[in-house]
Amino acid sequence: VVVFSLSKLQLKTGDLDPRLFSRLRHLQKLDLSDNLLDKFPNSLTLPDLRVLNCNNNKLEDVTALKQFPLLEELTYENNVYLTLNDDYKVMFLLQNLRLLNGKDITKLANHVRRVNSRKLTSKVTAHWEKFFRDQLPEKYTPEQVKSIKKKFLKSVQTNVVYGPSSLSEFTRWRVKMIAEEFLTYSLGLELNSDSEAEEKTDENEEESTESPREAAEDVAQVVHIYDPLVTVTPSKRKRNHSKSSPGNKRSKNQANTEEEAAEDVSAEPLHFLQCHSKGNSREDFKTQLWSCVFEPVLDSGARKDPIVSSSRTVATCGGESVCLIDCETGTVLKKYKVATEEFFSVAWTTLTMVISDSRKKAHNILAAAGRRGIVKLIHVAADFCYGEIKAHKKPIATVCFSPTQETHLFTASYDKRIALWDIGIPDCDYNFKASQLLVLETASIPLRIALVPTCPEQYLLAGCENGCFAWNIKLDKGQKSRPFEAIFQFPDEENMTTSHRVDGLAFLNDDVVVSKSSKPGCIYLWSWSRSFDAKGKGCQRTMSAVILAELEWSTTDMSYLTLSTCPAREYVFCGDEKGSVWMYNLSSHTTAWGSAKGKRSERRISPTQILKWPELRVNGEQPPEILVNNVVADPAFTYLVVLTSVNITAIWKKS
Repeated sequence: VVVFSLSKLQLKTGDLDPRLFSRLRHLQKLDLSDNLLDKFPNSLTLPDLRVLNCNNNKLEDVTALKQFPLLEELTYENNVYLTLNDDYKVMFLLQNLRLLNGKDITKLANHVRRVNSRKLTSKVTAHWEKFFRDQLPEKYTPEQVKSIKKKFLKSVQTNVVYGPSSLSEFTRWRVKMIAEEFLTYSLGLELNSDSEAEEKTDENEEESTESPREAAEDVAQVVHIYDPLVTVTPSKRKRNHSKSSPGNKRSKNQANTEEEAAEDVSAEPLHFLQCHSKGNSREDFKTQLWSCVFEPVLDSGARKDPIVSSSRTVATCGGESVCLIDCETGTVLKKYKVATEEFFSVAWTTLTMVISDSRKKAHNILAAAGRRGIVKLIHVAADFCYGEIKAHKKPIATVCFSPTQETHLFTASYDKRIALWDIGIPDCDYNFKASQLLVLETASIPLRIALVPTCPEQYLLAGCENGCFAWNIKLDKGQKSRPFEAIFQFPDEENMTTSHRVDGLAFLNDDVVVSKSSKPGCIYLWSWSRSFDAKGKGCQRTMSAVILAELEWSTTDMSYLTLSTCPAREYVFCGDEKGSVWMYNLSSHTTAWGSAKGKRSERRISPTQILKWPELRVNGEQPPEILVNNVVADPAFTYLVVLTSVNITAIWKKS
């Protein structure tokens, strides 16, 4: 057989039987497109294979393709986990490859094999000479060799950098390979074949979910900054009254009303915690904190009043850790760490699981994700991270669960895709099966996502680096990969624009969307139902956002300071570049906006109150510039959790 097609047969990796393939020694063309392959078996003996098609599979790795040394043409388009790094690996491994995904790569492949390899080899050698050569004694034991080898491989992969950051994974892969060859051939240090086993234990060491006892020791490292007993104390603060931003002249009457409203919502600072420090260092004022979500109360059904069943525990993430904090006491209840991760987002869901005594019971599960593109699934009550989903090859900016389908998780990534996963329900041994249900293609990096409250199984809205988009996410439509259905345009300085960074997005109620974008000093409130024309057919339509009002906010051009809402209390919150929190009570406006003839508010709405950052002294000094990356209230608006760029979590309580 010279040509063999196994396309569209729902084949999985285990279905490729090496015994069958070993009989096809003269096979030159193989078509495995439109299947479910996640990797290649290592021993398909096809010594004469020249052309291979693996389009539309689920491949995660390409290194096994080196078993086909004569391969000249290779296509693997629409394998969502493969990236530019994999293209470079293939070019290096397959010396005869001419065409990759239909493009002639002869010139680039020569560069990768020769120039790139030469540069990396000289950098690896220099790294050994500078930092490691003198550590190896003239007469050495196998133990010393093993120890220095391990240190060198780790150090060289971290420190040898070359080419664009988008290729860093390929560079690390090549550096490791070159370093191992260098140790074996140049220095004659034999490498044990157990390096893989070593790597596995290393990975396990990286992760730790601390049990309450261990966490208690860790909490000793939590700096309670707002505490007169600690060396760090805030200076005296005046009670917060409404502050308008500079240059905004308002009538005396207007100022008075807001002064009264400010009294109404006044909040007092309860705790300032430093619990995400790298290596528990008290000196860490650099770790950025990004996301926080209040834990759902377990005994409250979905339709109960959120006010009655409000929680006081909140999950926060930043740097290498995720913390669970009791807002009232300021206690860090649990802490979960992954040494090589930077967490960007957390989300809760409640699953009905059978754990030990074969009774079904509701349990809260926390999903956490970030720079590595991996979602960690944590059963918080059991102090157990029971699984992970390799969701994207690039960082995940944000995650959120469906309010109606408790196992449905959306992940929005720097790979310009938003994926919908069914995370499954773990059995009593925590075995679970996750599957990808949808991929939404975004034209630029998605930053914030929100499901439309009236139809959370039909429409998803996303604020992206280059606009605000909507997708139809109904699962009964056949197509698994979908372009956006609508892009919304907003007023710019002179006219309407679709092209702007939308870094804040949330629903205030069933219809009113709150979004923050490129226009400085401004947050828009707009109507979903009046802006989105569901009757129109076709994709990628431009629609004008029907603006209901503008909120006056800081004039900073700093991006990624996100906003949040408290629908039950009709509040919007947004932090600024000076550590302050802008709070807007919109209960007097929502009725008018909801009526059919709801007119746009003429004037910008000023904040009801601005909570100023108190003057904190840390070891006698004030922390540097404080950006408020995120601020979130519990559903009843009892607590306000403020996440900053200086590794401080501030907790305020409504007084």
